[in-house]
Amino acid sequence: MKVLVTGGLGFIGSHVVDRLIKKGIETVIVDNVSGASGLTYMNPTAVLYKYDIRDETLHEVFNLEKPNAVIHLAAQIDVRESQRNPLFDANVNIVGTLNVLRMCEIHQVQKLVYASSAAVYGNPEYLSIDEQHPLNPESCYGVSKSVPESYIRMFASLHGLKYTILRLANVYGPRQSSHGEAGVVSVFLDRIKQGKDLVIYGDGEQTRDFVYVEDVAQAFVDAVQTEGRVNNETMNISCGIPTSINTMVRMLGDITGRDFLTTYAEPRPGDILHSYLNNQKAQELLSWFPNHNFHTGLEKTITDRLSVGSAVDH
Repeated sequence: MKVLVTGGLGFIGSHVVDRLIKKGIETVIVDNVSGASGLTYMNPTAVLYKYDIRDETLHEVFNLEKPNAVIHLAAQIDVRESQRNPLFDANVNIVGTLNVLRMCEIHQVQKLVYASSAAVYGNPEYLSIDEQHPLNPESCYGVSKSVPESYIRMFASLHGLKYTILRLANVYGPRQSSHGEAGVVSVFLDRIKQGKDLVIYGDGEQTRDFVYVEDVAQAFVDAVQTEGRVNNETMNISCGIPTSINTMVRMLGDITGRDFLTTYAEPRPGDILHSYLNNQKAQELLSWFPNHNFHTGLEKTITDRLSVGSAVDH
């Protein structure tokens, strides 16, 4: 089996690539090397093509490598940037995904696994959020992650492409940049390392569903390897447990043993107060469940991020 991973040098993508190679799966990376990490986490066993997913030259990669499956992680992930520059956001996330789908059709790729986001749900109508929850994104990023889901289903219907769509909760862990979607853990650890105050927007009682990156990477590997019941399915990848920002800050203090100041600022417009996802479908169809609770994952992240000689921003 040969798997092509778009965005394979990124935060989640590099972990996915490592797990694929560990399982003995031949792995090809397509990445434009525009992210903060660059080549820092390049697995030397993988084959790298420094292409953009929007490029016509993507055809060359598919023609040469003939992958059996694609894990599509490459994206514009900064929510605030999506609001400032919605054309760029849509060009990367929607048009780029369409180009990947076109390559899958032309080169008869058997399976696509797509990284979607909890942002597609918007402000929840009920909790926990299951896959039947209405899609009502409240950011351009949320829109640009939800639209490709429809294109993927259309390509499946028209061309027989098998797919699995994974809607990710707030992913955190080693290698995460302080920028982009759901980077609050990384942002706080950077500020702790720099001796700066932690800034919480709102009263800190807003909750999020934090899921550790190694567990997320395993979900992608499971989805690309599993046939039958996970084909043409959409499922949440999450811990399914809400954690408040205040609770997270207390954990950071307990684990690091450090004293740091916390200041509160006005809530940011459009911020969702409470969100956590129901992962029952992934457990049933994918036999996947998170192996790390938030405290355990946070300990591993802190060890990586605050260790002597580690970079401030990966």
